[in-house]
Amino acid sequence: MTQFEKAIKTGRRLTRDGARAANTALSGGEMMKAAGDVINARLEIMAAGMADPRKIDLAEMSLMSSEKVEALSASASAMAKSFGDIGGRLGSGVMTEAGHASKAATSIATAATPAAAMQAQYSYAVGWWSRAAAQMLTLNSAVLKGQADAIRPIHNTAVANAKRLKK
Repeated sequence: MTQFEKAIKTGRRLTRDGARAANTALSGGEMMKAAGDVINARLEIMAAGMADPRKIDLAEMSLMSSEKVEALSASASAMAKSFGDIGGRLGSGVMTEAGHASKAATSIATAATPAAAMQAQYSYAVGWWSRAAAQMLTLNSAVLKGQADAIRPIHNTAVANAKRLKK
């Protein structure tokens, strides 16, 4: 792959990451609005039940806890998966980089001249910088995806409840 092709690929990834971050921010705002609407509707249900105990909606009141536990469990599961994937990627990257460092150390140690040793060291350093930048971009993408995956079940529950409870 040429440098130009790499730059295009990186630009596309950055665009996707930016769109994912923007969509997650919008989902967060939508979720907060929905949560406020749900809280308001449920407070009205509770107030009606306190004014006249025959009017309390026990089914709705029981959903308040079970839905939260379900949504938070799904969110925690998504976060655990994301962290596991990220940890695996980081571990693999460390092992790969250790291999590169070992090869570079051998090239430096067996170089025929000081200039060749410096060239080997320089080549490793430039390669490391490129690999580190690519790994950080990959890590950033994974974190953004994990954030979106973690917020999704909470968002879906809040928005569905707001729609259901709308008068």
